[in-house]
This record gives sequence, C-alpha cells and structure tokens, in this order.
Amino acid sequence: MTAPAVHGLTGPEAVVADLLAAARENRRYDIGFPGATDLTFMGLAEVLTGQLLNNIGDPFDVGRGRNHTKQLEQQVVTTVADILGAPAGAWGYVTTGSTEGTLHALDEAWQRYPDLVVYTSAAAHYSVAKGARLLKLPLVMVRTDPTGRIDVADLAGEIARRRDRPAMVVATAGTTMTEAVDDVGAIAAACDDLAVARRRIHVDAALSGIPLALLPPETRPAFGFGSGATSMVVSGHKFLSTLVPCGVLVYATAPHLPAGGRIAYTGSADTTITGSRSGHTPLLLWWALTTLGVDGLRRRAQASRDLAAYTHGRLRGIGWPTQLLPHAFTVTLAEPPPSVLAKWVLASDGQTAHIVCMPGTTGDQIDEFVTDLAAARPPTSPPSVPSPTARVPRTRSHRTRTRTTP
Repeated sequence: MTAPAVHGLTGPEAVVADLLAAARENRRYDIGFPGATDLTFMGLAEVLTGQLLNNIGDPFDVGRGRNHTKQLEQQVVTTVADILGAPAGAWGYVTTGSTEGTLHALDEAWQRYPDLVVYTSAAAHYSVAKGARLLKLPLVMVRTDPTGRIDVADLAGEIARRRDRPAMVVATAGTTMTEAVDDVGAIAAACDDLAVARRRIHVDAALSGIPLALLPPETRPAFGFGSGATSMVVSGHKFLSTLVPCGVLVYATAPHLPAGGRIAYTGSADTTITGSRSGHTPLLLWWALTTLGVDGLRRRAQASRDLAAYTHGRLRGIGWPTQLLPHAFTVTLAEPPPSVLAKWVLASDGQTAHIVCMPGTTGDQIDEFVTDLAAARPPTSPPSVPSPTARVPRTRSHRTRTRTTP
C-alpha cells in the first residue's frame, strides 16, 4: 500500500509526518493517563538515533559488551534509591516498566519462600494479578477502604488465616483510579503483630513514588523503605517524562537469586527478567534526573498538585461530582457523558473517570474540558464520587482465594 503525500512528502516520510501530526493533535485531549510530556531530550538526539546500546545482564556487572550505558544505569539506581530512602547497599536495575519490576519482586519472593501467598488490594494495578498468574502463585485480593487504600484490618485477617505461610504483600503508592497510597507502615506492623517474619513487602510506586518521597518527612505518607518495604518500583515515563516506557526497580538489599546465574556468553550475571535491555532508557532517566535535580523534581511535583487542586475546584464549580486525595495528581470524577468521552481521553471504570494532572498538562486544557463537560450535561448529584469499596462487596464470591488453603 502506497503512503499518501503529506505536505509534499511521500512514502515512509509521509507516514511519519502523518503520525506526528496526529500525535500532537491527540496529545491535547489525553488527560486521563499518567504520562508526563514536559521534557525533551534534544541533547541526546544523536546517541538516541544513531547508536545501539544494550545493557544486557546485571547493571553492576559490566560483562563483555561495550555498547552499553551501565555506568549511567548505576547512577540512576543510586539516585532513585536515595530519593526513596533506601538503605546503603541497595540494588536495582532499569526495567521496561513497573510491571516488570513487580514481576521481578514476585519471582524473588517465590525463590526466597517457595510456599508464599501473595496479597494485594482490589485497587492494585492489574499487572499484580497477572504476575501471580504467570508465576503460578496463590493470590488473595484484599478489600480497600473508602479512599482506595488497602484495608489493613482485612489484610491482617487474611494473613492470620495463613500465618504458617510466608506473606508477599504488594502495596501501592498511587492506585490506578484514585492515586490512593497504601499504609506500608501499618502493613508491616500487622505482620509483626502476627509474628510473620517470613515476608516481603513490595511497593508499586509507579506514578507517586518520587513525588511523595520529595515531600517533607512530617507530611509524607508511610509508604517506603523506612516503613518496611523490601522493594519498590517507579515508572520513568510517568513523572520523569522519559517518553519511552521504562521503570526503576530498587531493593533494600541484594535480592535472593538462584546460584550459578552468571552467563559465560555475556560475561554478566543474569539477575534481571529480560536478557538484552535497553541502554537508551537508562540514558533518558539519567538525563532527566541530572538536569532537573531534586529541587526541579520537587517543583514539577508541586506544580502538578496545584493543577490538580485547580481542576478539582473547577469541577466543583460546575457541580460535578469529584474527589482529590492529599498529595495526588489525580482528580476522580463521575464519568462524563459519551459526547465528552468521544473527544477527551480519560481512564474510566464505567462509573468514575479521572484526570491525571501530569507535568505537561496545562490549565487551558482543563478549562476546555470543564467547558465541554458543563455544556454536555449539567449534573444534579452532590459533589462526591462512588467509593472504591462500593464495587467490592464483602462477600466470598468477590474475592480471589488461594487454591491450596481453605
């Protein structure tokens, strides 16, 4: 099939030009998913477009290859570990995204404790259940409280039923729909109360991990390493605006890995999920972290929170049901009518939708959205949104239980 001419271009150039034009046009209306777009990487153009970079194997084990960015990857891991408050000696690597990081943590927990049970909340990212399925691990879904946080009392009850088994709890710092933050400190305390010493607590902090970690300690939720987490993962294409999906996985201490994992062919330890790994994504992450610095990251986070507060206020101003949790970029709202959803890209679960005020989103976009919403169907309901627990009744039929225990 021959590509049409676009602005005097033909063939592949026309296809790319058309793709770019569509992407730029659609970007204005994509306010429902957490991808920052405010950073550009023109200073890296030559290396991004003209150099093969393969970070195969462990980032702290250089191996035989020379076309890699492992030295920069080490800096990325160290910088993110420091921001997240990891102890000295933390280990990690740059992943394809948070899903891979969580899968690695699940696999590490299974290798450490083969008879473990995985626990996560009903509001956790869908990839947690997928990871448990891929690894054939028993999974227990736990209720959430009205804000979307994991219900620690329900979690403790489930762990108590299986207290002879090791526990792998996958907590969330920034749930998919409301950006709720699980109380990792309370989760760790519940395990202590039940004398469950054989445990791992992994935190999927894809969106919120770095922004939350930059808050003053007295206002910061108890979600990280200092609260009992054993591993954490953050996304690069969300808050750090890498424009390419990636993530950074960090362990408090070196993970439990099988013996004999060194590969003669590559000359590097096989400690990651994939073999060949992108050397470009560590470069993008390093550039973002280095050029912005901690102060720049903190300013971007505050600007996003300010825009979220503005969005929440605009929605309340037209009487639209809305919710904004403390420190969140995410504004949850009653689902707009189809005419609005046809124009605006919003994440929706059929009852509620949300706007994620990422770096790169502007007040003009919010104003246009609110204008469209007000014109489409002025709401008559009070300014609130359905509680996440309203869709997770406390009945056995709505729980996933382990197949190996009663």
